[in-house]
Amino acid sequence: MEILGIDIGGSGIKAAVVDTATGTLLTERHRIETPPHALKNDVREAVLQMVTHFNWKGPVGCGFPAVVMKGQILTASNIDKKWVGTDCVAFFGKKIKNPFFVLNDADAAALAEMTFGNGKDKKGVVLVLTIGTGIGTAMFCNNVLIPNLEFGQLFLKSGMIAEKFASAHAREVENLKLKEWAARFDQYLNLLESYLYPDVIILGGGISRKFEKFSPWLSTRAELLPAKFENNAGITGAALYAEREARNT
Repeated sequence: MEILGIDIGGSGIKAAVVDTATGTLLTERHRIETPPHALKNDVREAVLQMVTHFNWKGPVGCGFPAVVMKGQILTASNIDKKWVGTDCVAFFGKKIKNPFFVLNDADAAALAEMTFGNGKDKKGVVLVLTIGTGIGTAMFCNNVLIPNLEFGQLFLKSGMIAEKFASAHAREVENLKLKEWAARFDQYLNLLESYLYPDVIILGGGISRKFEKFSPWLSTRAELLPAKFENNAGITGAALYAEREARNT
């Protein structure tokens, strides 16, 4: 099945048409900047622009950077606070007439990795982290998704929120060398391990391209892997989710 997958991030909105049978992108990925402050109407217009760009008439899957329950936005860490309480499906549906399905962006990325990526056939507890403007987190237990985890909001011993301390954005803002950033991120991974004892941790987001460079500085007990889909995982996972939901409606 061919579905348009859209990944809304803190700095960019990315989309492509996905073959959900294989997880491959059937088109070039299209990216635009996330509107300043991720205001509601501006983001909706940007998503409409994506649908128009691909001249897309079919189902759309969308990964959204917030807790999403039954289509409703419940949190707003890196987006405008007015999103909280919004029925996301209805809100987008006022402008976008395609069948539209929304899930947490990290859950979307994890779904791609667990279906076609480096999480495929992995048993036990698998954590998938997307490292970007914030830190998105998703967890599977024996191939069952535990949705809407916000472990990027955990407080470290320093009193700082993890994603403000160890995200890729924090590295850029503070101009940290890769080794300096890895030391921070290792603190965060150690905290996650002390709570969850995962069997596997998969690292995604754009910085995962540098996995071979920074992974020697990480000290996890769990098996540590880069995301196969790198920064395209959210697009693919959103499309997979939309296919599943479309079949159930």
